[in-house]
Amino acid sequence: MAKNFEKTIQIPSQVKVSLDTGTLIFVGPKGTNKLDVLREEVVVELLGDTIKILQTNQKRDYLNLYYRLILNCIQGVTEGFTKSLELVGVGYKASMNGQNLVLNVGYSHPVVINKIEGIDFAVTDNTIHVSGIDKVKVGDVAAKIRSVRPPEPYKGKGIRYKGEQVYRKEYKSLK
Repeated sequence: MAKNFEKTIQIPSQVKVSLDTGTLIFVGPKGTNKLDVLREEVVVELLGDTIKILQTNQKRDYLNLYYRLILNCIQGVTEGFTKSLELVGVGYKASMNGQNLVLNVGYSHPVVINKIEGIDFAVTDNTIHVSGIDKVKVGDVAAKIRSVRPPEPYKGKGIRYKGEQVYRKEYKSLK
């Protein structure tokens, strides 16, 4: 069974793509995103309204990696990405101070997350929404916010992703 070493991606009408010496530049309604094609085993060609990805080396599979990266860039400039975090705990709250995020999560001082370029914060009730056009950057910022007070296993208090299951431990019992 022979492996397929090329894939094509159809570019949506609202996205403009250009190729500049190993860098794909995506321009869409949400903004501009760049992707560097750093592997010499992968060749990216721009053919009208399609992107063709070829893999020259058959030892490692970078074809699917760049396929997904290009699809994520296209989705980022058209729809964007959002991660939601929940605050669980008595007195835990988040608020906006200008464009900075302020977290009161049980420490003696509020924790301030400064505005990051390309990332937007929104707070509703006890939910923080992190959104942007770069999937990796949105995930990194959401993980940074979660690491301020990760959920603890006994009472379940802390900052968690929306829908995240926190497995609770039982307290030690005396016999």
